[in-house]
Amino acid sequence: MPNFAEAFIKSLMLADARRHAPATLRNKEPILSVLKQVFPLSGTILEIASGTGEHARDFASAFPDASWIPSDIDNEALASIDAYRQLASLENLMAPIQLDVTDVEWPVKSVDAILCVNMVHIAPWHCCEGLMRGAGAVLAEEGPLVLYGPFSRGGVHTAPSNAYFDASLKRQNADWGVRDLSELEGEGAANGLCLERVVDMPSNNFCIVLRARPSRTN
Repeated sequence: MPNFAEAFIKSLMLADARRHAPATLRNKEPILSVLKQVFPLSGTILEIASGTGEHARDFASAFPDASWIPSDIDNEALASIDAYRQLASLENLMAPIQLDVTDVEWPVKSVDAILCVNMVHIAPWHCCEGLMRGAGAVLAEEGPLVLYGPFSRGGVHTAPSNAYFDASLKRQNADWGVRDLSELEGEGAANGLCLERVVDMPSNNFCIVLRARPSRTN
């Protein structure tokens, strides 16, 4: 007979480990609408900087035939991700892995798609370089990399609120800031990733879709 007291205590411990980001509720459906257009229905999907783990739970549920691998560099984030994973009991949501995008070798060798939400503006530029380098190395042929967040275009902010946000980020850390689309496109191209589309999103954000170049032509 199951020990219901132990199960109850475990559920409380998992609940205590969970973190919540209000933005995940607001941007979940807009991001998912893009993912359903560009992500494969099966295969392996890697999520970079999964944060609280709420997106991992919701997006894995939306792609039941794909293996969804969440990741983060932060131990508290990893605990939150795993708590959501255990409570959701989704067979296709894998245990989170610790991943530093700046590492030369990532702990995964090959994936069919990559998602990275709200990371590149709250990290130094070398993290974006690492993201592009790592994605170029592990993405399957023609696999998509989807980035979500605020971006400038042609060196110009797309809204006054983004300019204010950029200044606020730089006050917190001089190495942070809203990145320009041309910078991302150039770094992607240097690592075998072609810009496929830029999708307008609510609250002056964008989804940027890059795709790994074919390794050969027919």
